[in-house]
Parts: sequence; C-alpha cells; structure tokens
Amino acid sequence: MAFIYHESGYREDAKPPMRWFLFIPYGRGSSAYGYPQAQDEVWGEYLDDDAGFWASRSNFKDSLDFVSWYMLKTKKKNGIALTDAYNQYLNYHEGWGGYKKKTYAKNSSLKKLATRVKNTSANYAKQLRNCRL
Repeated sequence: MAFIYHESGYREDAKPPMRWFLFIPYGRGSSAYGYPQAQDEVWGEYLDDDAGFWASRSNFKDSLDFVSWYMLKTKKKNGIALTDAYNQYLNYHEGWGGYKKKTYAKNSSLKKLATRVKNTSANYAKQLRNCRL
C-alpha cells in the first residue's frame, strides 16, 4: 500500500508528467501508468507470469497483486526481505538490475523517498495491528 501511495497517490489514472520542448509536448518520461505506476515491460511480464490477460493497472486489486508479485520476485532475485520496505522500494523504482548495479547510490532524493515509503509502511502496519476484527 505504501508503494501505491507514493507512486500514484491512489489515483487510478496516474501517469508521469508530459515532457515539453518550448511549448511542444513530446511524450512522457516512461510508460508508467495507474495505481502502481508499472511500466509496460514489467506489467507485461506480470501478465504473462501471474495475472492473466484481464488485469489492469487502473484496478486497485490488480495493482496490489502486481506490487505483491514484484516484491516476491525482488526477494527471489535480490534477496530483499518482504519486510524491508526501504530496499524493496529501491528495487521497485530502479528495477532488479538497477538495484544490483546500485544506481540509487548517488540519488539522495530517491533514498529520501525510499525512507518516506519505509515510514509510511511502518505507519500502515501499526494501523493494521490496531484494527479490531
């Protein structure tokens, strides 16, 4: 949930901002879309691997399933515990290969964002523990 909050602000149709040259738009920075801001390539891998044809990045349930799938893959590929929101998010943002290459190392704003994701995750976990069933 913390990933989705920080990626899209829970907006189903979230997209990266349009890039401009002077006053002429020339596309977005990536193919990221929807609640999880999943890019086309990894979303396609998810569809092939786990979700099936009808899953949608603008469907909240499918988006949560995608983030869970991605985190499980991150645990397998890079050995990051499911409870390590900081490093899980760095993997999510940079990709599995980017994380292995430590592309985040000199990106202080990304590391600050990963800390915010970790704090949001801890806050959500505390709220969940306090829920009465």
